[in-house]
Amino acid sequence: MVAEAIGTFFIIFAGCGAVAVNKIDGSITFPGVCITWGLIVMVMIYTLGHVSGGHFNPAVTITFTLLKRFPYKELPFYVFSQLIGSILASGVLFLLLNPKPAHYFGTIPSDSPIQSLFMEIIITFLLMFTVSSVGTDNRAIGELGGIVVGSTILLNVFIGGPISGASMNPARSLGPALVMHNYKDIWVYIVGPVIGAVAGGLAYNLLRLTEEPPTKPTKESTLKNDSFLNTTSRDDNV
Repeated sequence: MVAEAIGTFFIIFAGCGAVAVNKIDGSITFPGVCITWGLIVMVMIYTLGHVSGGHFNPAVTITFTLLKRFPYKELPFYVFSQLIGSILASGVLFLLLNPKPAHYFGTIPSDSPIQSLFMEIIITFLLMFTVSSVGTDNRAIGELGGIVVGSTILLNVFIGGPISGASMNPARSLGPALVMHNYKDIWVYIVGPVIGAVAGGLAYNLLRLTEEPPTKPTKESTLKNDSFLNTTSRDDNV
């Protein structure tokens, strides 16, 4: 729980901080904001993924739970920790930067809520599809998981940022909303990421079923597998 709270805190602090500073003086630029989100997610996965699994996102935790890769009894504690981390980070940013309403570092639709809803579903689908691959499938190269997930976040923010704000994470949107009292279309950022994450996790599970039965190992395949011994027990890690 502590690891999830700390990880979520720094993801929101860095990502939303970049958004706020860019709105205040434009010094970071939109590509800079995208890179910041990708880098901070990557850093936190490599820093805390071995402790808590590195979810930092209620939609990811809910999906792992529904797919029976995470215990139901721990779901509310993880979600609570993620929300606390987001609220604390948002509060610190508010105190440090004193943003005006125009500098809101949460997420609101740029056009219609339905457009943003579908954008959130699609980009969160891609995120969870990627997480399911590198985080739960022993056939993937798990050591690169943090880089892959961070890169997916970066790409998604590039695509979805101008439309929906590219939340992909209910905690990312709820923290700033609670601190700055801006709840405009907040439902989009709760419903969209959860639907997208569950769909992405289910879709990758269909691909997982294509794995062929194990064959008698050869000397070459045994040597290859030995180089990835640490990837065989990462069922809940991203």
